[in-house]
Amino acid sequence: MSVRNLKALFRPQSVAVIGATTKPKAPGSVVMKNLLQANFAGPIIPVTAEHPSVAGVLAYPDIASMPMVPDLAVICTPASTVPGLIRALGEKGTRAACVMSSGLEMEKDSEGRSLLEAALAEAKPFGLRVLGPNSMGILVPGIGLNASIAPEDALKGKIAFVSQSGALCTAVLDWACTKGIGFSHFIHTGEGADISIGDILDYLGSDPYTRAILLYLETLRGRRNFMSAARAAARNKPILVIKAGRSTEGMAAASSHTGSLAVSDMVFDAAIRRAGMLRVQDIDELFGAVETLARSRPVKGKRLAIVTNGGGIGVIAADDLADGGGELARLPDEVVEKLSAVLPAGWSHRNPINIFSEADGERYAKVLGILLETKAVDGVLVMYAPTAMSDPEQVAEAVIKVFKEKTRANIMTCWVGSEKVANARRMLAEAAVPTFETPYAAVQGFLHLLEYKRNQEMLMEVPASAASDFIPDSGFVRDIINEVIARGDSLMTEAEAKAVLDAYGVPTIETRMARHPAEASRIAKSLNAPVALKILSPDIVHKSDVGGVVLNLETPFEVEKAANSMLARVQKTYPDARIEGFTVQKMASRKPGAQELIVGIATDPLFGPVILFGQGGVAVEVIGDRAVALPPLNLNLAADLVQRTRVASLLQEYRGRPPANLDALHSVLIQVSQLIVDFPQIKELDINPLRCDSEGVIALDAVIKVGPGTKGPHRMAIRPYPAELEEIFTMQDGSGRKTLLRPIRPEDEPNHHVLVSKMTPEDIRFRFFGLVHELPHSEMARLTQIDYDREMAFIAEYTHENGTKETLGVVRTVTDPDNEKAEFAVLVRSDLKGTGLGKRLLVKMIEYCHSRGTGVIVGQVLKDNTRMLKFVEHLGFVQTKTIDGDIVEVEYDLSKPPPTEPEPPEAQ
Repeated sequence: MSVRNLKALFRPQSVAVIGATTKPKAPGSVVMKNLLQANFAGPIIPVTAEHPSVAGVLAYPDIASMPMVPDLAVICTPASTVPGLIRALGEKGTRAACVMSSGLEMEKDSEGRSLLEAALAEAKPFGLRVLGPNSMGILVPGIGLNASIAPEDALKGKIAFVSQSGALCTAVLDWACTKGIGFSHFIHTGEGADISIGDILDYLGSDPYTRAILLYLETLRGRRNFMSAARAAARNKPILVIKAGRSTEGMAAASSHTGSLAVSDMVFDAAIRRAGMLRVQDIDELFGAVETLARSRPVKGKRLAIVTNGGGIGVIAADDLADGGGELARLPDEVVEKLSAVLPAGWSHRNPINIFSEADGERYAKVLGILLETKAVDGVLVMYAPTAMSDPEQVAEAVIKVFKEKTRANIMTCWVGSEKVANARRMLAEAAVPTFETPYAAVQGFLHLLEYKRNQEMLMEVPASAASDFIPDSGFVRDIINEVIARGDSLMTEAEAKAVLDAYGVPTIETRMARHPAEASRIAKSLNAPVALKILSPDIVHKSDVGGVVLNLETPFEVEKAANSMLARVQKTYPDARIEGFTVQKMASRKPGAQELIVGIATDPLFGPVILFGQGGVAVEVIGDRAVALPPLNLNLAADLVQRTRVASLLQEYRGRPPANLDALHSVLIQVSQLIVDFPQIKELDINPLRCDSEGVIALDAVIKVGPGTKGPHRMAIRPYPAELEEIFTMQDGSGRKTLLRPIRPEDEPNHHVLVSKMTPEDIRFRFFGLVHELPHSEMARLTQIDYDREMAFIAEYTHENGTKETLGVVRTVTDPDNEKAEFAVLVRSDLKGTGLGKRLLVKMIEYCHSRGTGVIVGQVLKDNTRMLKFVEHLGFVQTKTIDGDIVEVEYDLSKPPPTEPEPPEAQ
């Protein structure tokens, strides 16, 4: 991942067109025409040996003869010429190229490499970035850049559109122009051989000219790059995604139910949700959603009030809301009374609120004012159908006035119709009021807000690397896994799989192994209860499919008879299957309302381990009720996973049946999540069925598939809380107080507020370069909810005798995507100077960045903060430059070992 030299690509000051030509409709001709017509302010340099000039601009025969070094080169020549041109551009000093040529992967050079491999090899020594190949180009309307073969230019705007499809780019451009939608950037990635979607997200995420990012994706190559970049960018601005393709090929060879159910598209959906982005299905929805997110206020809940002058359109909107998982707000009695005072006697007295066809702007405003004052409503959809008794523009003016007065209100509008309401819609749009043409689109806009809110909440969740409320027997599990792999198997026996689950706190039913029917009979007699008999074979995963399961056997005789019949049946059906015997287990009593569920793990080819939950049983594939999530999970994420299934409603109380024990169910999901965090060797896992009732859960059957695993946090799409970085530090003030130094977590926010409140004014000025009384929740949340892949913050936490915890200090770094530079800041409570805490925090961060291979750590210090300057210089930092006259930048070269020698008195 890298944003190196992307500024030269997306905000160039000069452009060369390699292969410029006068031939009509040739790429080199179209690019030249587009650059000139877009009024690009910088030099445009055509390079061609065929013409002395192109489009009236003096041309140059080759790259070496160009009179200046262009920031960006657009290559429009045959594939065979590209590697040599890239080398020549690199030697010239150009730092970015857009390659429109196609077929580079198909042709080979003299060394047997594909031309694409050769081109990238030529670019690498110069740090030259390559967009494409097979890219239709880049448009940046704000600087007049149209370095593309698009048939028309883009309008100026603040939305970035990034697409892996060139055909879709031209279609969207045409569509957007007719709608008056503008762009900050319009980018076709082509084959994305060098510059990935993650790289582009890194650049656009911090681009001040971009308000929102729209993505059209077909494939992804760098999972961690994409997820880290997406999570970082989604904290700053809305990201909306269309993903084409719903392939199941990635799971075709799965051994478990989970493996076949957790198809790639579902996993991608889970990744989008966890990264805080919003997925949509088509172009209309894409642009509708971005306008909604950009113009609407964040919603607090899903209760929508619908105000309409026509009953029919209100009912349609209510149906669409119910279908999408929203909720009609229930009107409290006092709200109904207030509405009755301003509405005719025959009004609906319920939601949707029909205020009659003659309703004017004043009536709309009064109703809106009442609804926006109640806490029972999270959003209001204002609908209008044209009638002869009211003026759509006058009603729009009234709604706009309320919208501007109620700055925190969430108002959406839908003026139904065409010509008669067109001007009113324009008025609403110009006033930044979200407006839609149909009831469905309006309700969809509200649902987008709900989904986006949920996804942003998921983005902020940082699960621990190890659960705190149970201690698994990981050594026991490791021994089982090693034994299975050592004997050359990939599938555990049922007994082994249940032993693994039991070691991780998942309740299981007692299961014994029998080598032959007679032994199964003896085991059944010792259990003294009805039993379940199952075939035991490493070659048969779904035992019930081959008659390998018999339930409710009452006597030892019945067990032996069933075992003999089962053996004959299975041997006839699968003569080559290895039969190792049977498992015998006591039948679990089933209570009214108990549900059979499935919990499992699969390994996605792109995103790595995923967790599946849904309705289980033998018909699990037919029922198809499941949801997936990326591990690790915490309580909130586990609850969200359950709620995204239909079976969740059956786990609630209904018809006198008690609710299921959701706490126990959520615990199982967290424990399974922990299992996959701890053991990369586990490739697939099924608990099916997992019986769940009011008393708890119990795993009735289990399948676990193992194989060689890759250790380290990078095998997972979401890095868990790095508990391995925790350490105990003893204060060096003679008190002997022990302080826990650990990575920061979201729940540290309250104590962070307390830490800032205990700083002296001088220390506040030194740290924040000004007087700061307190940080708002949004800023403090940003500091405590971090992506450990890009950021790190270590806090010093002291636990008092009464159990209360206090934050004493913090050090943090934010690292650039290239891992070249980390910016640090350190803050220690004012009364703790001289305890050695600040030194240990900063040295700990230096050690961490050194271990990651980061290039340098830099920080900014006020010039008059002499104590801090002396402190960091003694640690090995050097002053590099002065900023604005009163700020000094200091830098630590991480190529040298972290400091270890004793330090003088502490600084802040």
